Amino acid sequence: MIPLSILDLAIVTEGSSARVAIQNSRDLARKAENMGYLRFWMAEHHNMENIASSATSVLLGHIADATEKIRVGSGGIMLPNHSPLIIAEQFGTLATIYPGRVDLGLGRAPGTDQLTASAIRSDRMHQVQNFPQIVQQLQKYLSKDNSQSKVRAFPGEGTEVPIWILGSSTDSAYLAAELGLPYAFASHFAPQHLSQAVRIYRERFKTSDQLNQPTFMPCVNVILADTDEEAEYLSTSMLQMFMGVVTGDRSPMKPPVDSMEEIWNEHTKYAVQQMLACSFIGSVKNVKSQIKHFLDQTKADELMVSTYIYDHDQRIKSYQLLTEVMDD
Repeated sequence: MIPLSILDLAIVTEGSSARVAIQNSRDLARKAENMGYLRFWMAEHHNMENIASSATSVLLGHIADATEKIRVGSGGIMLPNHSPLIIAEQFGTLATIYPGRVDLGLGRAPGTDQLTASAIRSDRMHQVQNFPQIVQQLQKYLSKDNSQSKVRAFPGEGTEVPIWILGSSTDSAYLAAELGLPYAFASHFAPQHLSQAVRIYRERFKTSDQLNQPTFMPCVNVILADTDEEAEYLSTSMLQMFMGVVTGDRSPMKPPVDSMEEIWNEHTKYAVQQMLACSFIGSVKNVKSQIKHFLDQTKADELMVSTYIYDHDQRIKSYQLLTEVMDD
């Protein structure tokens, strides 16, 4: 069985709160650890009423404190939003408290709209252009080789926190390959370039101090239930949430509905279906062959999963059913 991991955004549901969303993430991480999941990652987003993972490094400490062995990490930190020294200190601190359990996934997208991105950092576009260089600067801060530098990360230096490159396009594939870093692809919302990106990454991969062979982890959406009909019903919360991505509605995730036909128009429906092409929804029996085909096609070394379900207990059940799929 290839390793299974979780990407969580601390989704805020309608009628609930950010506090409950964070509590649910912590509970999910504990249960995922017992189910045998390898990693529990959280993603940086801003100015979104439906996502409570904006202070990602703070939440990862909260998750790590509730667990014992599951790896915790960022999926990801949007590095152009930050000083690489500050990220080295934050994740170096996490790695010092929880040694051998921390991952640092890095992306270059803003994790928000352009107006908010400017509020986060006025020179952000300049940092985006220098993304490869600031990744390497961050690597240096985390390495023991930085001990003679005038600028050092404490804690952080020497922790060698494993860095992943995250992406949704071929640009990230070239960078991950050039730097010899593991590569996580956002096929859960941007599947269009998946095949090309993984081919580029594997063909161009160069060995590094961190990695001697390519390691590829796509992220997909999975919603499992006892029956196909129940899973399809539960998935309407995810469809409404991604409809909000298309229309700009960032309100808390809505409960499931019997039908989407009166909620979206054909244009929005098409856009959402394109985004969610790498989604596996149904019973264990019917999803099993779909996931096997996906893994055969991508030759994934690991699989990361997002599960957007309104009810917390149903979400945990879906993750439990997924372990049954993979065991088989």
